[in-house]
Amino acid sequence: MFPTLHTDRLDLIEITQNHLSDLFTLFGDAQVVRFYNLLPFQNESEGQRLIDLFQTRFTNQTGIRWGIALKGTNNIIGTIGYNSYTTNHKATIGYDLQTLHWNKGYATEALQKVIEFGFEQLQVNRIEAEVMQGNIGSEKVLNKLNFKNEGILRDWMYWNEKHYDMTMFSLLKSEF
Repeated sequence: MFPTLHTDRLDLIEITQNHLSDLFTLFGDAQVVRFYNLLPFQNESEGQRLIDLFQTRFTNQTGIRWGIALKGTNNIIGTIGYNSYTTNHKATIGYDLQTLHWNKGYATEALQKVIEFGFEQLQVNRIEAEVMQGNIGSEKVLNKLNFKNEGILRDWMYWNEKHYDMTMFSLLKSEF
């Protein structure tokens, strides 16, 4: 059963076909996908492949992705979760948020709850975040939650016919 998580202002919920319109609003925004290996969605149906990916990862117990909803609503304003977690106690996180909701502390609040889930429920010891160079907003969120900047991964990501440097951040269970 998919776990629902709650914070003071947010509900972290399962992403379903009911959220196709929300995913289009989110990933159709060029500002949101600027530091993402994703082109802006051109139509609502493009969200189905993400829903399928999220459901496959959850079913295979290799990842989990929540929709970020304002408390008491069912519309999602972002997504957050573990792109992967492995038996060697390591996990990689990712998150995104509609531009309308930037700079309100929602990403930090949601990530705090997801980190707790990772350390307590998934029993990971290390949580990693790979951030594309220039994504200052994401770096600020990670810094607030005491992630450590481990350095630059040169040409780490290849997407859309180009290589990108990524900054590796990590948080250990002992530091949380």
